Amino acid sequence: MRRSKYEKPAPRTGGGAKTSAMIASLAAPGQRTKAAPFGHALVELAETRPDIVGLSADLSKYTDLHIFAQAHPERFYQMGMAEQLLMSAAAGLAREGFTPFATTYAVFAARRAYDFICLAIAEENLDVKIACALPGLTTGYGPSHQATEDLAIFRGMPNLTIIDPCDAHETEQVVPAMAAHKGPVYLRLLRGNVPLVLDEYGYRFELGKAKTIRDGRDVLVIASGLMTMRALEVAEALRDDRVDVAVLHVPTIKPLDTATILHEAGRGGRLVVVAENHSVIGGLGEAVAGLLMRNGVMPGRGFRQIGLPDEFLDAGALPTLHDRYGISAAAMARSIRAWL
Repeated sequence: MRRSKYEKPAPRTGGGAKTSAMIASLAAPGQRTKAAPFGHALVELAETRPDIVGLSADLSKYTDLHIFAQAHPERFYQMGMAEQLLMSAAAGLAREGFTPFATTYAVFAARRAYDFICLAIAEENLDVKIACALPGLTTGYGPSHQATEDLAIFRGMPNLTIIDPCDAHETEQVVPAMAAHKGPVYLRLLRGNVPLVLDEYGYRFELGKAKTIRDGRDVLVIASGLMTMRALEVAEALRDDRVDVAVLHVPTIKPLDTATILHEAGRGGRLVVVAENHSVIGGLGEAVAGLLMRNGVMPGRGFRQIGLPDEFLDAGALPTLHDRYGISAAAMARSIRAWL
């Protein structure tokens, strides 16, 4: 497979960390990665879309928007450490016919700027694209930076589309789809050297569509974001135990692809497991559980959730935290074995 100039293998030691295991790469040792897929995709799109502008709240380097700022400095706005101002400015630009991509950390958008996103952007159904790094447990710097409840916060907001991509391959496809969509979008952004997984499956992103990445007769894992790549690892690991695992990837959290989820969850006598990089409260797991209950679909071997606990999480080395809180591939495999 030809490798682009932005693609490289993850280091085989240290979990991909350059400065600290608290900000380690999400890539497994030796896994292929691509540098700043969001930033490069936005630059490419902006070449033919003069309406696209970029805004950041003093975090452009840490949301990969600096790639856009370097390519189009006249279309980049640094708003300082003021997330409410960031969202208000983005709303104003959208009213004037621009398509702003506003970037910050997910905790800051969800907790500090919620009211501004709700009333200035979502209520007016403006074309503001909000791309937020560090979703869920993707940093070891503790509750001040871990957006473990962002989906629970945003799912109830009318007009807001929510996307949780799996890898670099999907992120590159998500960016033009976000820009083409009319209305506000919230993106859970994977930044830096992002793993490449879905290109090996011939995957294509479609807004609002869930897709079966692999089929299986015993277990159906419904996953989003980085948990889809973990689910694929688990499927390979459990094959040695003669457990056949299907993986349904759900990149669009809202609107949910209800038809596909109902069809897959109701097919065969399988254990249905929802895996997400988010609290078990208010995210994909509860969205799927509510959907199944409302439609009278009862999985043949039961329903389970894999997600973060309803608590403030510890700070520490990211791989250690993923295993402690049950979202590492090894921890997922252990849970599924126990449930079977």
